[in-house]
Amino acid sequence: MNYTAEDEILIQSKWEVLAESCKKICKKEEDWNFIKKAFFLAKEAHQGVRRRSGEPYFLHPIAVAQIVVDEIGLGVKSVVASLLHDVVEDTDYTVEDMEHLFGHKIATMVDGLTKMSGVFNADTSRQAEYFRKVLLTLSDDVRVILIKIADRLHNMRTLGAMPQNKQIKITGETIYLFAPLAYRLGLYAIKTELENLCMKYRFPNEYEEITRQINESSAVRDEYIRKFNAPIIEALDKNGIKYEITGRVKSAYSIWTKMVQKQIPFSEIYDLFAIRIVFQPLEFPSEKTQCWQIYSSITDIYTPKPDRLRDWISMPKANGYEALHSTVMGPDGVWVEVQIRTQRMDEIAERGFAAHWKYKKATISHDEDEFDKWLKMIRTALESPTQNAVDFLDNFKLSLYASEIAVFTPKGEARRLPYGATALDLAYDVHTKIGNSAIGAKINHKIMPITTPLNSGDQVEIITAESARPKAEWLESVLTTKAKQAIKNYLKREQEHNQQHGMQILDERLAQLNITPNNRVIRKLINAYDSHNKEELYTKIGAGIVSLDNLEKVVRTNSNFKILKFWTLFIKDDDENDDDDNIKNDDKKGRTKEHNEGQNLVVAECCHPLPGDRVVGFKDPITHQIIVHKATCDELNRLASQHGDCIVKEEIKWEQHKTQSSLATIEIMGIDRMGLLVDLANVVTNDFSINMRQVNIQSHDGIYEGTLSLYVRDAESLNAILDRLRRIKGMESVKRQTN
Repeated sequence: MNYTAEDEILIQSKWEVLAESCKKICKKEEDWNFIKKAFFLAKEAHQGVRRRSGEPYFLHPIAVAQIVVDEIGLGVKSVVASLLHDVVEDTDYTVEDMEHLFGHKIATMVDGLTKMSGVFNADTSRQAEYFRKVLLTLSDDVRVILIKIADRLHNMRTLGAMPQNKQIKITGETIYLFAPLAYRLGLYAIKTELENLCMKYRFPNEYEEITRQINESSAVRDEYIRKFNAPIIEALDKNGIKYEITGRVKSAYSIWTKMVQKQIPFSEIYDLFAIRIVFQPLEFPSEKTQCWQIYSSITDIYTPKPDRLRDWISMPKANGYEALHSTVMGPDGVWVEVQIRTQRMDEIAERGFAAHWKYKKATISHDEDEFDKWLKMIRTALESPTQNAVDFLDNFKLSLYASEIAVFTPKGEARRLPYGATALDLAYDVHTKIGNSAIGAKINHKIMPITTPLNSGDQVEIITAESARPKAEWLESVLTTKAKQAIKNYLKREQEHNQQHGMQILDERLAQLNITPNNRVIRKLINAYDSHNKEELYTKIGAGIVSLDNLEKVVRTNSNFKILKFWTLFIKDDDENDDDDNIKNDDKKGRTKEHNEGQNLVVAECCHPLPGDRVVGFKDPITHQIIVHKATCDELNRLASQHGDCIVKEEIKWEQHKTQSSLATIEIMGIDRMGLLVDLANVVTNDFSINMRQVNIQSHDGIYEGTLSLYVRDAESLNAILDRLRRIKGMESVKRQTN
């Protein structure tokens, strides 16, 4: 079926916009002909195919190419690969055809963009394998990842046509992997839009409310920014600096994240905006010196907050970001963040990787910078063997950390690590052999445990011993991909023997009980002995961690889970084969089925959902139990990014007439005073008539903090208690504990 005349007009109009954008990257006629060749081939290949929204599917590759050239700033080959990125996957064309028609480089890029197909090991996640294959292209060409981010951005912009369970899957993997990856590659605008779109589809009411409040406060905010900027503009003009000064409002997602984390209303978010100064530097003195001169002019006007100075000029971020950030006290007692950049720094901040390499090439610099080091580290990790695709994805996620520290070796060499990294992370960062034999560290000339967390500016010397060996508990003390992988590789060699030994012990014990070791029995043992899979179970048995003293009791028990029987599943859509990236339209219609009552579900221990919380079901690929998470749970995003097909389609609701009291823990903090405990007890017992299981309050230096464990009926009741507790005299913070 061919496209209609209306479809052809729409495609032609989008193509003309793309062609106009491509003028700036086509240096010669052959470049333009190369792009046209890809356009006509892709158009013919996708002829008649439609997206779920009903629009011609070919509009998607055009949109991806548009993002690649306009928003990321890539060149001709990237535009061609973008136009062709779904041809091999969805049509009869092969990678060999691409190589014959467009050359080896384009074929390699298209192959990297083609989804994983075929059968995977049942013990690994299909999505994790797919991400691993995509990320392996980092070894060849970073542009493939950038095009993949553009592909994801357009799919997020058109996500409204997808069913809810697919939206959860796609937003989960977007917030878990693609948004941090965009950040690491310096694509700040795209990272922010991906986060906002995730919020828009997952939490539409909150997104609309925060957006409304941002818009309603814009007039007052704009007036304050004008008032704040006036003396700065006067000073910059007096010094003859060519600049642009703007006010940047925080994104809805970042505001909402802070509201959720701190459990505070919008009215208590004070750092809603930042001032950005982008200037055109003179040839002399250096850019760094000129940034500090502007900083000096600003701090002559407003008093800076010393602990909020961020110098990313002397030591740029690993993604190439350079700027000078300072928070100063503005008029009316309001703290304001000021960002100072040159035009070059600003382009790198907005365009990321593409601008980074453009400027590096322009300066003919072959020195390895922080971005090169990160890329080298990722390539090393990708080339190393991993036992599990899910582990690989989790480890890769760790390399996308946003906050960093800089520490120094005894010889003064600076090394970057994620915030929260330990001396052991540094040991492995220096060399795997040093990490494997580490026994301690001298931090600022003082001997400390090897698992001690580091602070920015620490000078660290690693102490080693030939007899030292990595320990399994080290995995809980390291953050970096390299450290985790090195420890796992070492432990894996030891585990192979333990697995065989453990399997033999278990078979013998089950034989003594006349029990056949079938899948049902093994799944029960995996859950009972806190293992993720049968290999881990055998290893624990072989290593003596699991004794099997209660084996018979475990095997003959019907269930190992805390079951909730007050749930109902409403099945809304039975479409099992929707594609997440290529949201094509088929003739399937959503159907409503009769609901199934009494289905057993498991409460997620990571977020402790209460009746009334918005929840999402996740079918565990090993136990096949449906585990219920809060919709805002970070662990749910991780699971959705790895096992998206396990997100249940059913809408899960609480049956209120069957609910029972649930235990909830509240964290409190405030100014200590006489009568505090009496006021707490009055609120809980007199105002709400609920049982208090435990109170734990500590006071120090006039400040108290602690927890209250209460039995509540539902989330609404808990929120009412939280609101009432916040009104107690001296109370500074009241939050629901989620882990």
